Parts: sequence; structure tokens; C-alpha cells
Amino acid sequence: MTSKTAATRYARALLDVALQEHVDLDRVERDLAAFVDLFERQPALKKVMLNPAVPVQRKRAAMTELVARANLVTNVGKLLVLLAERDRLTLLADLLASYRERLLDHKKVVRAEVTTAIPIDAERTRAIEARLAQATGRTVTVRTRVDPAIIGGLVAKVGSTVYDASVSGQLQRMKQRLEEER
Repeated sequence: MTSKTAATRYARALLDVALQEHVDLDRVERDLAAFVDLFERQPALKKVMLNPAVPVQRKRAAMTELVARANLVTNVGKLLVLLAERDRLTLLADLLASYRERLLDHKKVVRAEVTTAIPIDAERTRAIEARLAQATGRTVTVRTRVDPAIIGGLVAKVGSTVYDASVSGQLQRMKQRLEEER
């Protein structure tokens, strides 16, 4: 099993338990993110906790102490101790990313990346969000970027679906049709 697969399973379990126990899902995300940030900012802690030569019992004891001091949501604390017991703390970053994706999915929110040839203003971004929300049936959060190579129009990527309304895309499709007609 890959580490991403394992992290996804832990994230699914964390979300399911939090839902079942009516825990604030955003608080779970904040606590998990805060701990991952602490873990990344403390190289000595990370080195010790990821070192295979350190006995698992010591890692578990250290994690239990950290969790108690950090005042984390019970579910997050239990998961961190479990990861220490199983020597799976390398999964933390992937676990956080997977939990965030599952949380967005639970809230019926989807991320979109919109690429335009020139920067667009906030009003235009909101209009694009509204159109994409209408197309997907979900709430959409848009991240914009600029790529002059598309010449004009826009390219919107929502999940694995790409909506290409760019001038360069239209020119490419015209070229293909002309080549097919030969």
C-alpha cells in the first residue's frame, strides 16, 4: 500500500469519526494542520519521531505528551498517538492534504483553477465562480493564474474536468478539423 493510499484511509477514518461524534470538522482540520506545521518547523522533533532506531514505545510516549500539551481535539490526538504507535508519522503531510480534500468534498466545495491571458478582477472571478457552480452543482472556490500563451479567453480546470474556452484552444481545434478534412 502506498503512503498516499494509507494517508487517505486515515483521513477518511478521521472524518467519519468526527462526523459520527459531531466534532467541529474545521477544528479537526486546524488542529491537524497546526500539528503538521509544528512537526515541520521542529527538525529535531521530526528527526527523532521518524528515526526507525527510536523504539516505538518512546515515540508513543512522546506523542502522548505532545498531544496533551497541544490541547488538540480528542480525535486528532488519538490519531497522532496511533500513527506514532504504528511508526507511520511519515504520513502526516499526505494525511492533512487528504483530510482537506475529503472535508471540501463533504461540504460540497470544489476547487477550480482558472487560467487567463491577462489578470482578471474580483468581479469577473466571482462571475466565473457562479458559472462553474452552476455547471458542477457545487460551491466553487477559484484560484486564478495568468498565461499569455492562451492568447485570450480562459481555461478552467475543475477536478479532472477541463473547460477550454481559450483562443489557443479554439485555434488548435480548427487546425485539427482542417487536417482531418485533407
